This record gives sequence, C-alpha cells and structure tokens, in this order.
Amino acid sequence: MLRKDFQDLLQEPKRLLKEMQEDLALFEAFSQAINLCRTALQQGHKLLLAGNGGSAAEAQHWAAELVVRFHQENRPALPAIALSTDTSVLTAIGNDLGFSSLFARQVEALGQSGDVLLALTTSGRSPNILKACQVAQARKLLVLGFTGQEAPEDFLTLCTICLKIPSTETERIQEGHMILGHALCRFLEETAQCLPS
Repeated sequence: MLRKDFQDLLQEPKRLLKEMQEDLALFEAFSQAINLCRTALQQGHKLLLAGNGGSAAEAQHWAAELVVRFHQENRPALPAIALSTDTSVLTAIGNDLGFSSLFARQVEALGQSGDVLLALTTSGRSPNILKACQVAQARKLLVLGFTGQEAPEDFLTLCTICLKIPSTETERIQEGHMILGHALCRFLEETAQCLPS
C-alpha cells in the first residue's frame, strides 16, 4: 500500500470526527444519555447491551469496560450485561423461538423497570433489536439507541434517547459508536464511587 493510499484511508474517520464535533443534536443527545445511564446506575439499576455482528462486539467491549474498569483502578464494578455472549441461551432462543427473539427474550428475563437497554443497530432496522426495544418499552426499561443518520422512525420512536452518527456507511457508524461508547464508559466510571453498595 502506498503512503498516499494510507493517508487517504484515514481521511474518512477524520471527516466523521469533525462532523460529530459540529453536530449539536448529537452533543445534546449524548449529554442526556450520560444523565440517563448515571441516574439509572445511582438508583441501583443495570445496563443491558445488545447488537449484531460488529455492534455485538462493541456491546461486549463496553460491558467489559463497565464491569471491570475503563481507566480507574480500585473502583466498584458497574452492572452491565452484553446480551450477545451466552451461547447456550442464544442458540436455544434462535432454535426454539427464532432469531428475531434473540434479545427480546433476554430483556424479558433480565430487564426490570428502570434498567437501561443500550440498543446498537447501524441501520436502525435490525428485527431482533426492534423487538428487544418493544419488550423493553413494555417492561418500562429506558432505551438508549445507537444508530446512523438514516434510521427509520420505527426505531427512533422506541428510544428514550437516540445517538445518531452523521453517516450512512456502516464502518463509519461503527467507528462513531465506538467513540461515543468509550466516552460513555469514561463518564459513567466517574460515577462508580457514588453507587449504592
């Protein structure tokens, strides 16, 4: 690969970062998302995280950062569960109930009123994410959505707050989600000392 090709490759994430920095609606939604999750954790609730493919990997990554640590050492664990990690549960649901119930069934089993479902879908159209959000809403969970700029109204109306990355490209949306996810972990980690024991 030529150096110019490499430099060109790095221009797209750079442009995305600039657009995110200038997106006032995204800033406002992110500020609300921090308060939403912080309040839930302070009230003794937990975070459930769900996504498919690369978004599943991001959900697992953030859950690990929250449960273990992001930057701070010797801080209390934050209650976060990635719903894409239990292969026995996932395969049983997929086999017995269908792939569209993959996360909804777990939200039904684990979710309680006041918990927060972090729902990651780059398109906003993933049937299993939409169904999980519907169950979350019915069970009085709060829904924090992560998606792209062309997410349909179906998804947006299911979200308490939605973080829309200003892009239509899957890889850019995922990169934007990772930046916001890390930032969320950082801010929530600062709350860890104030959580109920």
